[in-house]
Amino acid sequence: MSDDRHNQPPASHLDAGESSPTPIEIIRSNRRKNTSSAQRVGGRIVVRVPAGLTPVQEQETVNNLLLALERQTRRRNLNTDRNLAERAAELNKRYFDGKLKYNSIEYVTNQQRRYGSCTPSTGSIRISDRLATMPVWVLDYVIVHELTHLREANHSTAFWKLVNRYPLSERARGYLIAVGMEEAE
Repeated sequence: MSDDRHNQPPASHLDAGESSPTPIEIIRSNRRKNTSSAQRVGGRIVVRVPAGLTPVQEQETVNNLLLALERQTRRRNLNTDRNLAERAAELNKRYFDGKLKYNSIEYVTNQQRRYGSCTPSTGSIRISDRLATMPVWVLDYVIVHELTHLREANHSTAFWKLVNRYPLSERARGYLIAVGMEEAE
């Protein structure tokens, strides 16, 4: 591995509202030039940064990444399957007069390129867990899209007419295209 690994001194921790602070490991890489990242690995947070940053730049980068990771984690915790079911019930009521029948709606981890799927015969709707960290209007669009499959099991003109009753459909589709979760037609 070509990363130059240097652990952050043990005094650096993130207090994410847990009973004990989370240790932070900083990995400085000579191969990285402009990118940095942070992710939870086990019981610690691993931050990867370019090796050429000044100490001030590195601290600013780490702080920004930790804030983004905390927001992402908070948002993901708010978007549970229960909240998903509540959103689906509200959107079913608003756009379909509450007439659509489904048995389950849940987040799944095995959809990396798709944002959701629906099996009309079983009334089962699955939503990619990646959507849990996206804006609520994007999530709402995906729920409306999958609910519509309960009435129209294809992507026909009638299907899109129903989906487009959601006023932010085009904007949400553009967002999903930009993050690589939907193909442009």
